[in-house]
Amino acid sequence: MDVDSQPTMEETILVGDDLMTGPPSPVVPPEISSHVLEGVELCDGLLRNLFLCLQINDIEPFCQDEIALYRHCVERRDKEIRQRLQDSELKLGLSMPLDQANERAAQLESEVTKLERKRLESLKQGMENRKRDEPVPAQPPTTRRWFFW
Repeated sequence: MDVDSQPTMEETILVGDDLMTGPPSPVVPPEISSHVLEGVELCDGLLRNLFLCLQINDIEPFCQDEIALYRHCVERRDKEIRQRLQDSELKLGLSMPLDQANERAAQLESEVTKLERKRLESLKQGMENRKRDEPVPAQPPTTRRWFFW
């Protein structure tokens, strides 16, 4: 891998949409939220700084540090929450009777399926809106020209 081919921070301008890349933040069930979120850095201070910077400067290129710090914090936070969720669900599943554990697993699977469908519908709607909003370029008539030298 060539180091020179990698964009440096000076070459990359982050925008607000860069914060929406990657998987969405995990959804924490209310019955285990206090245990899962205890001691987790929620990045609210960094988000406040980012909004303040955007409010003062109006455009993203002047808030590169704030965007990068918030993005890094969110990635760390989401990774930690996902790990805690898995650990908590495992403990909860081991402590309850088998039929309740199977029922909970089925409930969680249906919620995941519902969220996945919502995400795909939203993506499809966004693509349709984008296609509708973009002007279709006029196609010139296709003609073949032969040149003989």
